[in-house]
Amino acid sequence: MSGSGESGYKRAGVDLDAAARSLDLITHAVESTYTPGVISGLGSFGGLFAVPDGYGSPVLVASTDGVGTKVMVASALADQPGVLEGIGRDLVNHCVNDILVQGARPLFFLDYVASSALDPETVARVVSGVATACRAAGAALLGGETAEMPGVYRQDEFDLVGTVVGIVDRADVVDGRDVVPGDAILALPSGGLQTNGFSLARSVLAGSYHEALPSGQTVGAALLAEHRSFLDVVWPLLAGSDVKAMAHITGGGLPGNLLRGVPRGLGADVRRGSWHEPEVFGLIETRGAITTDEMFRVFNMGVGFALVTAHGAAERLVEASEGSLVRIGTITDGGGVRIA
Repeated sequence: MSGSGESGYKRAGVDLDAAARSLDLITHAVESTYTPGVISGLGSFGGLFAVPDGYGSPVLVASTDGVGTKVMVASALADQPGVLEGIGRDLVNHCVNDILVQGARPLFFLDYVASSALDPETVARVVSGVATACRAAGAALLGGETAEMPGVYRQDEFDLVGTVVGIVDRADVVDGRDVVPGDAILALPSGGLQTNGFSLARSVLAGSYHEALPSGQTVGAALLAEHRSFLDVVWPLLAGSDVKAMAHITGGGLPGNLLRGVPRGLGADVRRGSWHEPEVFGLIETRGAITTDEMFRVFNMGVGFALVTAHGAAERLVEASEGSLVRIGTITDGGGVRIA
């Protein structure tokens, strides 16, 4: 072997030592999420997980998603405490909410962190957030990938994607088949943009991240408000048969998501003003001269998760949620989603 100095691979933009250090820094966080189902995790070519007992007819439910260009806001404010950890929690919570829609609990999670040049400390902070959210959800962080791809990603930015696998008994799958006109639509608040609509939000608010909103919160903090996990609130409500359908309000907003879990041909009347809309949405709408219709098609507008139940069960579910749920509308006989 001949030659000296840095390797050709490093000169090409890939640092194997940084990759190894990243792995060292995240090992403890990853292993802290392991549940009894983990047979083989970090370090294996493939993670092994034993399906738990107690299911008469177990069904696996899987979902893959990312946090979109919210990572660009996080990168711009990465020097602030907790920002990178927060983006990791966002990823897990988003994916967990997606499978919760069908009544599933998460078993394990896989993450993918990619950048033009790996910064081990950045990776460690992001994965720490992923691990925190996995522990809260009772999911094992079974494995993942850190990729260094110069030329694909821009300098000082990164991409973050995750896959969750959950489980539900076939008899307990929430599929919306019993939804009928007159059923009530209940909602849980989002608290912010969650992880959708950031391309539009950034185009309007770029350069304003340190500006204070009327509440005193900065624009950057409002944009980075955590994508909430709805597992703890919703799961106890599934013990009975009151919940007929659910929806995670992500990209496409209420018009694009509310009716995804109900029979075709049904519609929804939604009452704007029946829930709290975070002030950052008003700022985007005003400063960007965005129409109300487009705002509702791009953003969740303050509704993070929705449940459909019979009219007579609505009050019971609101009480069971200790007031977390609010009624925002009614299922109708056709007509799409109407917001008034």
